[in-house]
Amino acid sequence: MINEIKKLFLGKKKLITIPLAGILGLVFLPFTIGVVLAWIIYRNISNKKIRNILLTAVSLITLFFGSAWVAGTTSPSSTNLKTKIIDTNQSVISTIQPTISTAGLQPSVLITQSTISNPNTVSARVVSVIDGDTIDVNLGGSIKRVRYIGIDTPESVDPRKSIQCFGKEATAKNKELVAGQIVELEKDVSETDRYGRLLRYVYIGDLFINKELVLQGYASAVSYPPDIKYQDVFRQAEQQARSSNKGLWGSCNGSKPEISTSSPTTSQTNTTSGGACKYSCSSPDRDCSDFSSHAEAQTFFNCCGFTAENDPMRLDNIGIGDGVACESLP
Repeated sequence: MINEIKKLFLGKKKLITIPLAGILGLVFLPFTIGVVLAWIIYRNISNKKIRNILLTAVSLITLFFGSAWVAGTTSPSSTNLKTKIIDTNQSVISTIQPTISTAGLQPSVLITQSTISNPNTVSARVVSVIDGDTIDVNLGGSIKRVRYIGIDTPESVDPRKSIQCFGKEATAKNKELVAGQIVELEKDVSETDRYGRLLRYVYIGDLFINKELVLQGYASAVSYPPDIKYQDVFRQAEQQARSSNKGLWGSCNGSKPEISTSSPTTSQTNTTSGGACKYSCSSPDRDCSDFSSHAEAQTFFNCCGFTAENDPMRLDNIGIGDGVACESLP
């Protein structure tokens, strides 16, 4: 028998049998060690009684560790663990989904859901709500002021103006939505406005805050080129709020906040229906050098429904001023 085994490891057969034996030896490592120890004992211990005792001890130890080895490698525990992990994740997901549609979301849930719906955003925590469309956030350890893009709420904090109709309500609604929450900030084209505020679209989970304020009647839609990515979304939301007399549309005699009086609706009508406006009221951005005279600039300014406070193309050199466009022109 021993001679037959030796022949398996000689000649060309060894190219197959030696690697195979090595693999089997690793797979059944405790048994391999036990066999090697038994062979050493058999060859080197001449006392028969001692040799038999040692061989019996090695056999028992090999059987013990060998059984544990086989049980460990074939145990379904690892598979069960994976199954439990999957089941747990599914339970978490199923718990998160209905939570998204309600208030009181946890920050970790907010980040996860917003990332799924819009990956081109950065996270920040709201530290203060200034008014209906302006917040302060902690962004990477630095406090930044953020102005919501594409919307405008009635004025409530500007010292140059009296509190406008529904201004306090808009501020309160903004606080209800975002105060203390982790939000996702999305940039359009511009980084900041002329006051150094970050211009951003704001999300909490799948809730688009800019749109929600317009849809519930706390804000109106405004267009400030070149940041017009969602202007159609905001206009549609405003139309829904108007038709339902929500918020300021039902409480303020149907008037818009002063800064955005009729600009989105008028601009859209003039540019799409072939009206009297010389240029598009939405894009590209125009400046005074595009006009030959003050009268021409003023005609365009009035045609698009721009005002001293709603001057997206910055034609009023005074800024928030007298509503006179390009008065430096002849």
